[in-house]
Amino acid sequence: MSPVVVIAVISSLIVFLLAAGTPFKPAKFVGQLCMKVLIGALFLFFLNAFGSQFGVHVPINLVTSSISGILGIPGVVGLAIIQMYIIV
Repeated sequence: MSPVVVIAVISSLIVFLLAAGTPFKPAKFVGQLCMKVLIGALFLFFLNAFGSQFGVHVPINLVTSSISGILGIPGVVGLAIIQMYIIV
């Protein structure tokens, strides 16, 4: 499947959901969870950008993004501590 078709389908789905709303609670929950994972990835990006001066690098993947997105700043700090002291 070409990337143009994938982007068109996703864009049309977003426009449809914005126009019609999401009547399903599970869809709303999944959307909020995806948003938290994206915010967690953003937290980790900033940690890696600023932590590179101190030798801190936490890989950005689904597990670490989920942890930092759901737990917030304490999750990011916990991942950084785990990376610095446990995984050497």
